[in-house]
Amino acid sequence: MPILPPLRITVLMGGASAERDVSLASGLRITEALSACGHHVTALDPAAGVLSADDLDRLRCSNVGTEPPSLDALRGLGGGQLRDDLIAMPEIRDAEVVFLALHGGQGEDGTIQALLDMAGVRYTGSGHLASALAMDKDLSKTLFRAAGVQTADWLMAPQPGALVEQSLGLPVVVKPSKQGSTVGLSIVRDVMHLDAAVAEAFKYDDEVMIERFVAGRELTVGVIGDEAMPVGEIKPLKEIYDYECKYTAGMAVEEFPANLSQSATNKLREQSLRAFRALKLRGYARVDFRLDARGECFCLEANTLPGMTALSLIPQGAAAAGIGFEELCERIVQLAIG
Repeated sequence: MPILPPLRITVLMGGASAERDVSLASGLRITEALSACGHHVTALDPAAGVLSADDLDRLRCSNVGTEPPSLDALRGLGGGQLRDDLIAMPEIRDAEVVFLALHGGQGEDGTIQALLDMAGVRYTGSGHLASALAMDKDLSKTLFRAAGVQTADWLMAPQPGALVEQSLGLPVVVKPSKQGSTVGLSIVRDVMHLDAAVAEAFKYDDEVMIERFVAGRELTVGVIGDEAMPVGEIKPLKEIYDYECKYTAGMAVEEFPANLSQSATNKLREQSLRAFRALKLRGYARVDFRLDARGECFCLEANTLPGMTALSLIPQGAAAAGIGFEELCERIVQLAIG
């Protein structure tokens, strides 16, 4: 049952980041859900313009794929930059709320949020400062520790292999500092492969993180408003919950709620709220963890615009709390308009 009166909502989806395909899948699902609730919904791709009914039909027949778009393909979409006239477009200017279904790049790093703030347009999710902090893994991990959220040790690249091995041990995770969906991420087990992994990550960002690898269970907690959702566990077919496992049916098993002790569940939910507040997030987010063999949890990151595809985690966590997808989308809009 709808919880809001009909609103003019523009769903921003697609864009030109490495997570473009995921964003299109998220945006399509959000568009359909909000339309079903009676809202007047426009789907807008910053890289391609307003999406027609035929465009949306084509998206329904496609899937995310097992790999992100190539860098060459993204350069052809504007090189990751937002179009100059985006904020002046009537689909943005006249919207009562913009639902941000963008992932990565300028859609998630605070850029679009700052532009919408200056234009006086309400939007879903966190503000520009919080978005920038959460996207920058180096800064977010520093803030996590200051707030009592445990996170694995890390260094910023480049670093000598000997220092990495001495400070962090092996294996380590090498990843772009401001990317998502494990784009450009590698596990390095031998220091002789470190430089190659760092070079690969630098293709996607101007900063690269080298992080101690935490072996253990992959866990996640969605936060909606100021409430932690049921803890979920992801069991990927690979060692890392990578792009293919996240967006290919059958490549991972997700369990909501996770099979954990009550004390472990409480700790993870408490840590997720600490992380959410440490970064000054608002609206909703997803906080990811690793739980090691000793029962210690380590926060990996907070995602300010988490995936909303049919395989995504925050909708599964909400469903475990009795919140269907349409209601979830309406709640997110409600949090945006106050």
